[in-house]
Amino acid sequence: MLDNARTIALSSPCQDGAIALERCIRQRRSVRGFRDQALTEPALGQLLWAAQGVTLDDGRRAVPSAGALYPLELYISLGKAVSLPAGVYHYAPGRHELGAVMSGRRHEKLVEAARGQEWIATAPAVVCIAADFERTSAKYGQRGRGYVYIEAGLAAESLMLQAVALGLATTLVGAFDDEEVKRVLHLGVNETPLCLVAVGAPESSPGDRRGSANWDI
Repeated sequence: MLDNARTIALSSPCQDGAIALERCIRQRRSVRGFRDQALTEPALGQLLWAAQGVTLDDGRRAVPSAGALYPLELYISLGKAVSLPAGVYHYAPGRHELGAVMSGRRHEKLVEAARGQEWIATAPAVVCIAADFERTSAKYGQRGRGYVYIEAGLAAESLMLQAVALGLATTLVGAFDDEEVKRVLHLGVNETPLCLVAVGAPESSPGDRRGSANWDI
């Protein structure tokens, strides 16, 4: 992550929602079309908290991590959001805030990095789940890489279920050029992008959600 003095405190996350978990599981679908509707700052903060937010005073987070080593890093490409300018941000779980990495819309560059999946550009936000494998493999050796992949999947699913609870939709993207995504989002030297999660208000109603190919389940 680039050092940047500009930080943005996020609204405190809701920890007692009214939507049943079972309903979120049932309604979660991959969506590749989003309305031209800006993402609010509280919604963005809630999504990031669900993926990597701190849930206990001792620093433990929303999803489990092997050895509590927390190798994941979340980067956000914002295209359209209420009260937040377009740009790339890094999520700091301990402080529940964003650090500005770079300004300006980067969605079109992400489309190129993701092998021309143009629908990605319609999402108001794209979350990149990246990892520093060494944090885990230093303790667990070769098995550590597998633990990191498991953790990334848990974080992605938690974010996607939270999106449903907020009336939003997502799709997990795994087809992309690692080095290009790393360059576009200015990831750290030791960080590897594992997946992208496009999020926004769906074009269609939940009952009509359909995908096409990549991670459409």
